[in-house]
Amino acid sequence: MSTRTTPTERQKRLGAEMRKMRLAAGCTTEYAAGLLGIDRTRLSNMESGIRPFSADRVRTLACNYACTETRYIDALSAMADMVGSKERGWWEKHRGSLPAGLLDIAELEWFATRVRTVQVMHVPGLLQTEEYARAVFAAVLPPLTRLQIELRVAHRMERQQVFERSVTLPYVAYVHEAALRMPFGATGVTREQLKQLCARSECKNVDVRIVPFGIGGFPGAGHALLYADGVTAQLDTVQLDSAHGPEFTHAEAQLSKYRVHLDWMDDAALPAVASRDLIHQIAREL
Repeated sequence: MSTRTTPTERQKRLGAEMRKMRLAAGCTTEYAAGLLGIDRTRLSNMESGIRPFSADRVRTLACNYACTETRYIDALSAMADMVGSKERGWWEKHRGSLPAGLLDIAELEWFATRVRTVQVMHVPGLLQTEEYARAVFAAVLPPLTRLQIELRVAHRMERQQVFERSVTLPYVAYVHEAALRMPFGATGVTREQLKQLCARSECKNVDVRIVPFGIGGFPGAGHALLYADGVTAQLDTVQLDSAHGPEFTHAEAQLSKYRVHLDWMDDAALPAVASRDLIHQIAREL
């Protein structure tokens, strides 16, 4: 299997999990490399995602690391099969024309068992209309070229095909009222976006919950968040927006913090029906 100078977040995650498993077992890189019949440098490259693990090697190491969590091992083995497969996800056609972080977000959503997002300044990307997305990208600094905007809009629209997977994706969007009132594009663009948001919220696998102004202060104010559930809790991932691109974290302490954050949002947000009523009200006021 070939090396990768720029591994994807998913490739790096598999390596990180295998390293975590090795350290938990108290094994050295020399010992683990010996189990696979390779040198320690190659194992280090595998643990950093530069070289891929095969499913067989995942199971060999898990057995010798005395890991008995079958579901976790099966998930890592499946991840190794997908990472090593010649078949590529739809997002790969954008590699080289879009920042790698945007492709990592699409891949994260595609393999998640559930996605929850928190948005304060605009409607979640997975629920945006094309014109609204175009207005969002037009507001980026430094300014994007027209081509860069159109490439990002096309990618954002394609991300929505995650709702058409063979296995339905449960999706929960916690949206602050400020995002509904923040104008992106002309008034008609925002109004159509709010109409689509309501329509999407009526899908059985999509839950849109509005956090009203009346709640007052809230944790992580202004901070966009995407929490992707993995096959097991150990494989959950958090993606955060930043001025220099998306950031990903899967440290348990961070995952625990953001689970509490989402629990707070769930308690504070309006129920689904009341959320739709508020969206309709704001759309009428535009």
